[in-house]
Amino acid sequence: MKLILEELHSRGHSVTLLRSAKSWYIPRHSSFYTSIDVPMLEDESDKEYYNKMLIKVMECRRYPTFISTFCQQNLITSILGNGHVILARATATIINDPILMKKLRDSEFDLMLTDPALTIGVLLGSYLKLPMVFNVRWINSGEGHLTIAPSPVSYVPVSGSELHDQMDFLERTKNMLHYFHSVYEYHFVINPAYSELFQLHFPPGTDLLSLERAADIWLLRSDFVFEFPRPTVPNLVHIGGFQCKEARPLSAELEAFVQSSGEHGVVVMSLGTFVSALPRESTEAIAAAFAQLPQKVVWRFVGEKPASLGNNTLLLKWLPQSDLLGHPKTRAFVAHGGTNGMYEAIYHGVPVLGLPLLFDQFDNLHRLKLRGAARVAEAKSLNKDNFLEALQDIIESPSYRNNVRRLSQLHRDQPMSPMDTAVFWIEYVIRNKGAAHLQSAGFSLPWYSYFCLDVAAFILAVTGAFVWTLVSVCRILCCGRSKKMKAE
Repeated sequence: MKLILEELHSRGHSVTLLRSAKSWYIPRHSSFYTSIDVPMLEDESDKEYYNKMLIKVMECRRYPTFISTFCQQNLITSILGNGHVILARATATIINDPILMKKLRDSEFDLMLTDPALTIGVLLGSYLKLPMVFNVRWINSGEGHLTIAPSPVSYVPVSGSELHDQMDFLERTKNMLHYFHSVYEYHFVINPAYSELFQLHFPPGTDLLSLERAADIWLLRSDFVFEFPRPTVPNLVHIGGFQCKEARPLSAELEAFVQSSGEHGVVVMSLGTFVSALPRESTEAIAAAFAQLPQKVVWRFVGEKPASLGNNTLLLKWLPQSDLLGHPKTRAFVAHGGTNGMYEAIYHGVPVLGLPLLFDQFDNLHRLKLRGAARVAEAKSLNKDNFLEALQDIIESPSYRNNVRRLSQLHRDQPMSPMDTAVFWIEYVIRNKGAAHLQSAGFSLPWYSYFCLDVAAFILAVTGAFVWTLVSVCRILCCGRSKKMKAE
């Protein structure tokens, strides 16, 4: 979100940011926005919770693939209930604060820009009756595209299923079961958490899904270079890779280290937010494998230094990921499979060795693997030998680099950059005070009308009545003729 806010500020827009006083990443003071602190829920202890959840996911991955994905979904469901109760309570606290609400109303904002994965922005924007633009990838029980656009389960994989768009019968069965699971999550886990809030502060019949679908524009962080082709709608705009930029020069120290790799080049490794989440034995195996490479390695790492670390590996608490990926000496990217990192790898044409840990990372890496631009290693079975073999394959096999460069060429071949596209549609909503004319009428229909089940029932009833009438007339005529023949 920060990059979009910087771009909006550079074009003359005034940005006010609602943030938590305990925010992990968002500072109170900035040169490109003013901030208002609101009650939210971030806490440093939450990071440790995710680390514990990672261990449970690794246990799920020990099951066969058909079962493991459901195990992972159940883990996510287990945290959704409490999480949405907390979000609803935080929203109620904001709405019930008359001083804060007066300040927000008096500001006369033109637009609410929010990521609906956490629902406070959606609820507050709806309550204030502001036009809304979503910067979205995930939403509650699945990927944003599945929420806003028609998504036939026969060929559109449901989030978390780790399937592709050419499914056999068993895979379609699995996909349908994942769909039913997402429906269960929404109706029985997520929406009930907001029932009291909706009763007190919103019109009768309001539910979370209706508020989300009322957003004017969905800026979806995806691109069909990466995603499988599927139906879409006019108010869904693809901005996958919007954060990608040409590489900038590295610091003198880091550039010297990279140049010291000679013709062998450099491997970059980063696990993003979960940088310290891997078990100790896994980090030792990775360090030992890196030590066997002729390449130099730049590894974003926090924690106790691995005992098996080689002289060719540089540990950094933070690294300029995009600038390293865009460096001509970079040969491979070891990553957890987060959306931003995958698009940066595509943008710069760097093959990926994936180490998925949580959430959408398994699906993201599965998509890149199917396109021949990545290999995937399982954290549950990671050891020095299989990690080294996979890494050497990524570096030495030209097919991976050729495939990812082809993806990079396709991704860059657009009439407008994803960032310019995002800003255009944000300004479009501001200029036109919304974009209701782009919203599908299908969302206002009850489910039985959406699927034309009422029409099907009517046609079946009419057809049945016609057949019954025809049979009855035939029976009457036949019986009358039979009696006449007997009388004669």
